[in-house]
Amino acid sequence: MKKVLLLILFSAAVAFGQTQPFQLKVGYVDSETILAQYPAAIKAKSDLEALVSKWRQQVDSMTADLQQAYTEFQKQAQTMTPEKQKEAQQKLVEKDQKIQQFREQKFSQPNGEYFLRQEQLMAPVKEKVFEAIEQIAKEEGMHYVLDKAGDVVVLYADPQFDITFKVLDLLKRGKK
Repeated sequence: MKKVLLLILFSAAVAFGQTQPFQLKVGYVDSETILAQYPAAIKAKSDLEALVSKWRQQVDSMTADLQQAYTEFQKQAQTMTPEKQKEAQQKLVEKDQKIQQFREQKFSQPNGEYFLRQEQLMAPVKEKVFEAIEQIAKEEGMHYVLDKAGDVVVLYADPQFDITFKVLDLLKRGKK
């Protein structure tokens, strides 16, 4: 879809340029570079990773508890009555279901807590990045700015139009 939009956009610009003098000025950024070097993005990623680490520890603890309970069940199964065996097996199944529920609650797409928290942490960062891109684009008189890290593939990009580090500099100076 983005490729089609770009094709239409450039075709319209070329057609318009044939009837009137028009110079299309296009810039590009590498959003991966910006997000890897912008302190606010680094902090957001770090906060998210800390949360994920905590959740993984909880899953590991729950899993170890399940394994311990299963080992105990295996040791005692021979001496248990059929009713006690069934009850113990049911408890094992319940523990396993709790682990699966926890994983789903935290990591399922798109409503898992991970994805909601990621959006919450990254939304202000993205807003500042877009504002900085817009400011630089206006200052440079650009008509379009592409992201070469995204779905849009840039087959050739003249480095003179790369505004990645100007955007990053603006963000780091705290102007956005």
